[in-house]
Amino acid sequence: MTELKDRMEKSVDSLKSHLASFRTGRANPDLLSRIMVSCYGSQVPLNQVANVTVPDNRVLQINVFDKNMVKDVDKALQISDLGMNPSVDGTTIRLRLPELTEDRRKDLVKQVKKVLEESKISLRNIRRDAVDDLKKQEKAKELQEDESKRLQDEIQKLTDKYVSTLESLAKDKETEIMTL
Repeated sequence: MTELKDRMEKSVDSLKSHLASFRTGRANPDLLSRIMVSCYGSQVPLNQVANVTVPDNRVLQINVFDKNMVKDVDKALQISDLGMNPSVDGTTIRLRLPELTEDRRKDLVKQVKKVLEESKISLRNIRRDAVDDLKKQEKAKELQEDESKRLQDEIQKLTDKYVSTLESLAKDKETEIMTL
């Protein structure tokens, strides 16, 4: 059961980190968490070559550690799917977030629902694996039938709890996206 809880917690954490990267009306450094920068021949996360701050509600400020990396960071930001043009000033890069249109907000909500469904599928797969293990143990006579049923019910209750947690997280994010 402990392993099962750990695996389900990882699914919840994965959803949290994925939802944090969705753009809302406010600037958030997590928007840049998936940006990879070419650094001396290898791809590294942006946070390893620069510090991201939020000086204003609609601006992300990126302070690049090494001035030789500014062009690489700028290029990575331009080719990303963020749809924002970086403004370079020395070793500082600023990203101004444009207003979200109603259509874009609806698209983001659809994406949130898609990610939520993927996370639910992940939880169901974890549940299925656990139930299959119980059935194998029952078949091998390592576990009695009534004990197996009791554990399956516990697994289902745990799954339901984590599904409701996922739904709550997604609902909060949808509300945040749709708030002007």
